[in-house]
Amino acid sequence: MALQCGIVGLANTGKTTIFNCISNTKGETSAYAFSSSKSNIGQILVPDQRLFELEKYQKTEKIVHTTVEIVDIPGLAKGSSRGEGVGNSFLSDIRNTDAIIHVLRCFDDPSLPHMEGSVDPVRDLELVDFELQVKDLELVERKMHRLDKMVRAGEKSAKHGYDVLALYKKHLEDLQPARTAPVKEEDHEWVKDIQLLSMKPVMYVCNVDDASATTGNHYVEKVHAALEGTGAEVLIIAGLLESEIAELEDPADQQAFLEDAGLSEPGVNKLVRAAYDILRLKTFFTVGPKEIRAWTIREGMTAPQAAGVIHSDLERGFIRAEVMKYHDFITLGSEQAVKNAGKFAVEGKNYIVQDGDILHIRFNV
Repeated sequence: MALQCGIVGLANTGKTTIFNCISNTKGETSAYAFSSSKSNIGQILVPDQRLFELEKYQKTEKIVHTTVEIVDIPGLAKGSSRGEGVGNSFLSDIRNTDAIIHVLRCFDDPSLPHMEGSVDPVRDLELVDFELQVKDLELVERKMHRLDKMVRAGEKSAKHGYDVLALYKKHLEDLQPARTAPVKEEDHEWVKDIQLLSMKPVMYVCNVDDASATTGNHYVEKVHAALEGTGAEVLIIAGLLESEIAELEDPADQQAFLEDAGLSEPGVNKLVRAAYDILRLKTFFTVGPKEIRAWTIREGMTAPQAAGVIHSDLERGFIRAEVMKYHDFITLGSEQAVKNAGKFAVEGKNYIVQDGDILHIRFNV
């Protein structure tokens, strides 16, 4: 699944520190703005306790977690849409992602100066949103110009497209993101080719000091107030604390560190799961003595499409899918028990795979 979440934010928000906690690739951190010249790309394991529950009922040689790609995009700046700071090249990197994790600085640190002169996460949020919207407005106006020529040439469908883009234009000019524009679902097709930055789903991460890891602080309260009514997800993560936990190799030491900080699990685990959700991804499992593995699919995928995630041959030669529900399997304790209870299903090509399904694919090529 080549789906990506992009981590964005102003310089010196601590987003690369958070990226390093969850990714198999490490980015360089610095106290200097714009010290990065390229985006960092890595893979993150999606924590899923269900894999270990499955192992209790099916002994296996190994457990394999599913993954999502994550991109740490160097700090943006006021004027990025016009090429200032890291400029347009990194806006292009955002364009290639499927969802955005926006890191907001919610901590004070005199040794790490804020590029705007003071810590104000709501101002930072609005600044980044503005840069994305300015770039989107430019793209919308360009396409409107192309469609206008088509309208003048007598292409009837182009008139409807022009009117749809006019709605996006007004919405963006009102400093609102494209994803909340009053446009019908079927009319989103008119902007799909220009990949609007502010069309992407977004979640916010308040990067706080260690003492605020569990309860947040006054900066976090301001963020919640600013986003009230938007439905946006806001997570609290103490990036520096998380990076110290991630450096510990012994799980017992990690757990002790977490307990001392008042945390039940690393905050970045919640971030990874939230990123998985915002991408509208689901997980199905394959279970056997060789391995128990989690697989990633898009919401709404059929059984043959899910089979294709495992291997293209399975999709090409798909016959049927034998399906057990995760809850049934761990409650009843075995495949035979699931069958005896009448909860073992055989599904065809139109079956929509659900989160937590345990699949065995029958195929012939």
